[in-house]
Amino acid sequence: MDPKKMHPESLMMSYGYKAHLSEGAVKCPIFQTSTFAFKTAEEGKAFFEIAYGLREKGADEELGLIYSRLNNPDLEILENRLTLWDKADDAAVFESGMSAITTVLLEFLKPGDLILFSNPVYGGTDHFINHFLPKLGIHVQGFTPMDTPEDIEAMIEAHPAKDRLAMIYVETPANPTLDLFDIEACVRLAKKYSRSAEDRVYVAVDNTYMGPLWQHPLQFGADFVIYSATKYIGGHSDVIAGAVLGSSEVMPRVKELRTFLGNMAGPHTGWLLMRSLETLKVRMERQAINAEAVAQWLAEHPKVEKVYYLGMIDDKDERHQDIYRRQYECAGAMLSFDVKGGEKEAFRFLNALKLVKLAVSLGSTESLAEHPATMTHAGVDLDLRNQLNITGKMVRLSVGVEHPDDLIADLSQALDQV
Repeated sequence: MDPKKMHPESLMMSYGYKAHLSEGAVKCPIFQTSTFAFKTAEEGKAFFEIAYGLREKGADEELGLIYSRLNNPDLEILENRLTLWDKADDAAVFESGMSAITTVLLEFLKPGDLILFSNPVYGGTDHFINHFLPKLGIHVQGFTPMDTPEDIEAMIEAHPAKDRLAMIYVETPANPTLDLFDIEACVRLAKKYSRSAEDRVYVAVDNTYMGPLWQHPLQFGADFVIYSATKYIGGHSDVIAGAVLGSSEVMPRVKELRTFLGNMAGPHTGWLLMRSLETLKVRMERQAINAEAVAQWLAEHPKVEKVYYLGMIDDKDERHQDIYRRQYECAGAMLSFDVKGGEKEAFRFLNALKLVKLAVSLGSTESLAEHPATMTHAGVDLDLRNQLNITGKMVRLSVGVEHPDDLIADLSQALDQV
């Protein structure tokens, strides 16, 4: 059978792994080693020439194993498998989502450049962009879901560094409001403000909320798709990791900086993520079904003021309806909702949960609830939080694989305490 004609969920079991090279083990072992022996000095020389970019790989030549900071079988096989969902040329896996994000930003931005980014973004991303990048002399400009493409272009034109726009960074759906951003519109802006093929504007999309299944930014022209692999890819709340995927044009730069920053994932992390990829599709499909049931129930509850869920976009909101139809294959398994009242009422609800865990993170098999305004997004500017409806009454819910009736029963008894 031709692997190119098979579905990704089938290939997750064996793609890129040759059992005969590992004593016939059905599953890839953990290659817990720091370094690898060369057969000859000439082979070691050839491996380093390719690893350090001193020459191009030959047509049938592979990057040999050198040192686990550069490559490792668990890491390489995992990266090969990750490319299948997003149809990417290459992938790079990191020890955290933030290390994936920051490596891309540090490699493709330099002093004097301008980064345009969507709001809201994950709190850690918000802090790095707004508080760290300016220390390097990088200009930052945010935009919101209320801004049209014309509004965003006007922002660029009004910025003193408009001629140095280097990247458009988008998190869509946004965490925690599930606001949508048009990737193709961002790509058009990037092309318009690119100076040349060598000096162009890149588009990076944080796709963590949708995982590899429900949105594929590279197909809409983005240069990078970024994941906190801790979330849906890992899916079991037992590993911290990140991933970047993209074309053969940009990924060598990402991997080169990763080599020298030393923030690649280790073999055990790679092994855990390979295990998780085998059940990615069945987990995410179950979570999406559960989320739909939970969202519909919450929408009818008298103590819930508003539900933020992609399956419930207002029919009058034509722009977001259009983006949803074009970009998404599913409404996903993330939702937020406003408890009537404020922080006090939201805390009463959260403190009363029994089956759902009160914890940050998302995308795992267990359902998780948290309070964005005082937890994941506590560092975001207060005025911006209020503008984007990230208020004291908002609760974020990551729906897991439990039985939906049990989830609803738990949410019901917790809302009774409000």
